[in-house]
Amino acid sequence: MAVTKLDKASIIAIKDCMGAKKSESVLVVTDEGKREIGVSIYENALKLGHEALFVEMKAREINGEEPPSYVADLFKKFDVVLCPTTKSLTHTNARRAASAKGTRIASLPGITKDSMIRGLNADYKKIAALTLKLKRIFEKTKIVRVTAPNGTDITMDITGRTAIPSKGLFHKKGESGNLPTGETFVAPLEGKTNGVFVVDGSMAGIGVVEKTPIRIEVEKGYATKITGGPKARKLINMLDKYGKKARNIAEFGVGTNHKAKLSGLLLEDEKVLGTIHIALGDNKSMGGKVNVPIHLDGVVKKPTVYFDGKIIMKAGKLLV
Repeated sequence: MAVTKLDKASIIAIKDCMGAKKSESVLVVTDEGKREIGVSIYENALKLGHEALFVEMKAREINGEEPPSYVADLFKKFDVVLCPTTKSLTHTNARRAASAKGTRIASLPGITKDSMIRGLNADYKKIAALTLKLKRIFEKTKIVRVTAPNGTDITMDITGRTAIPSKGLFHKKGESGNLPTGETFVAPLEGKTNGVFVVDGSMAGIGVVEKTPIRIEVEKGYATKITGGPKARKLINMLDKYGKKARNIAEFGVGTNHKAKLSGLLLEDEKVLGTIHIALGDNKSMGGKVNVPIHLDGVVKKPTVYFDGKIIMKAGKLLV
C-alpha cells in the first residue's frame, strides 16, 4: 500500500517528535471525532514495530475535561502516549499524573487531517532552535507588553516564571506537549496583568474570529469585560460555568512554527509564526497556581511585543 501524506505525518509524530524506540510501548487515545487520525497513528506505530494499543473513548465536552479514570490509568502504563482528541487533554490531572511517572505524552486536540499534514511536515530542528532561544529571552524578562493595530494594549508580569518551550521533540522521560507544535509560553504572575487584548485570529472552542474580534478587558489578572457579538457571548457562557478562576490570565505564548497557518483550529493557530496568544483559565500545568477545568487561548495577529521595553516582535515580525 502507498504511504499517504497522513501516514508520513503519523510516522514523523512517532519517530521524530516522540523519539519512540522500537522497544517502547505506544498508546493512542482518541474519540469518535478523530478516529481516522487515531487509527493512522496506531497502524503506523505497529508498522514501526511497537507494542501499541488503540483506545477510543467518548469525546469530552470541553478542553481540560478529564478522561475516564480507566483511560487515565492506562496513560501511566505506556512509554509514549499520543492523544488525537476532539477536546484537549493537555491540562488534565490524568496527563499531569502520567507525566510525573515518566510517560512522554503528545496531545493533538482538535487536530484535522490538513493541519496534521501541514504542521507535522515542518523542520522541527529549526522550530526547536527558535523555541529554545525564545525561552532564554523570556526568562530574562520581567514585564511583557503587547500592542496590536486592533486595539490590543496589555501588560503582563512574568518575573521569575519558567518559560516552556513546546518544541515538538519529546524525547526525555515525562516530557509532554502539543503536536503539531512550535511555541514558547509562560504563565504570567497571577493578579498582575492589566489592559486589553483583542482576539482577531481565533479563539479556542469558538474558531476563527477575524470578522468579529473578541475584546477582552483585563484588571488585576482577570478578564473583567468581554465584548464583540455572538462569539463573545459564547465565550462568556463557556467561562461562566467555572466562575472567576476561568477568567484568570493563564498564559502568554509566541508561535514558532513556520509551516502553521491560521485555520480556525487553535492547536495550529497558536503555533503560527508572527502571532501571540493569551489564554484564560487553568495555568497549573505551566507553573501557575490556578487549577480550573478550562483553558482557552485567543490568537492576536500582527502584534508588537516589548520585553522590558525592548521590541522583540514588530507587527508580527520576530526580531530575535
